Amino acid sequence: MDESFAVDANHNSSLTAFETKNRSASFSSINEGIKAGQKIAKISVIALISIGIVELIIGHISGSVVATADGIDSLSDTMISFIVYMGLRIADRPPDRNFHFGYYKVESFAALIAAIAMVIIGSIILYHSYNSLLHKSEIHQPILTMGVLGVASIISIYRSARMRDIANKYNILSLKADAKNSIKDGSASVIAFVSVLIATHLGVSQMDAIGGIIIAGYIFSVSYTTLKQSSLILVDSWQKPKVTNVIKEAIEEKFREDQIKIRSILLRPAGMVIFAVIHVEIEGNKRLADVELLSLQIEMEIRSRIPSIKRVSVIPHALTGRNQK
Repeated sequence: MDESFAVDANHNSSLTAFETKNRSASFSSINEGIKAGQKIAKISVIALISIGIVELIIGHISGSVVATADGIDSLSDTMISFIVYMGLRIADRPPDRNFHFGYYKVESFAALIAAIAMVIIGSIILYHSYNSLLHKSEIHQPILTMGVLGVASIISIYRSARMRDIANKYNILSLKADAKNSIKDGSASVIAFVSVLIATHLGVSQMDAIGGIIIAGYIFSVSYTTLKQSSLILVDSWQKPKVTNVIKEAIEEKFREDQIKIRSILLRPAGMVIFAVIHVEIEGNKRLADVELLSLQIEMEIRSRIPSIKRVSVIPHALTGRNQK
C-alpha cells in the first residue's frame, strides 16, 4: 500500500472519529438542556397552580381586586408553564421523515402560544381592574392578604431565578419567556402587596384597582417581547450579526494558508439550536478527499467556537479567477 495513502486514510479516520465525538457532545448538551427545561417547567406548573388557588381564595375572602388579579395571573402562568413543558417534551423528539431537522421549532411555537395567552389574560385583568377603579371596594383581612402575597412573591422570584439560569445556559427561548413571566409574576405579587398596604393603611382605596392595572401592563410588556422573539425565529429571521462575523473571522484565521474565500454564511435559528450553511471558495485543483477533509475541519472549528450550532453544512465552490492571487 502507498505510504502517503495510508497516512491520509489514518488522518481521515482520526478526523471522522473526532467529528463524531464532537457532534455527540453537542447533542448531549442540547438533550441535557431540554431535560433540565422540562424539569423546571414541571416544578413551575405545580408551584403556580398552588399559589394561584390560594391567592384566589384570599382575594374572594378579602374582596381585594389586586389579590384576585394576581391569582388569575398565577393560574394563567400555570397554563403558560404547561405549554412550555409540552413544547420541550415535543422538541425532545428525534428527527423523522416528516420533520427532517427535528422538532426544535416546536419550542419557539410554544413560546408564541404562551405569549398570546398572556395577552388574553392581561386584557381580562385590565378590564376587571378598570371596573373596580370606578366602583370602590373595601379590603377585608389585609394582614392575611399581604402575608399570602409576600410568600407568593418570594416563591416566584426564586423560581424565576432558577428558570432563568437554565434558560440562559442552554439558550431555551420558551423557558426564557417563562422565566420573564415568572419574574413578572413575582413582581406582580410585590405590586399587589404594596397596593393592599397603601389601600388599607393609607386610605387610598383606588390603589387596589391601580395595582391590578399595573400588573396587566406588566403582562403586556413581557408578552410583546416574547411574541417578537418567537415570531422572528419561526420565520427564520437571523438577528445576531456578530455570530456571522465570528464564523467568518474563525474560518479566515484558521484556514488562511488554504486561501479559502467566504462566499456566504447562512444561519437559521431553530429554538435553542442553530443550523448553518456556509458557501466557501477553494482552489479547484484539490482532490475530492482533500475538499471533504477541509470541509470537516471547517465544521469542527465553527462548532468548537459556537456549541449551539447543531449542524454545519459546508458547500465548496471552485475559486473564481477574480479571487485568485
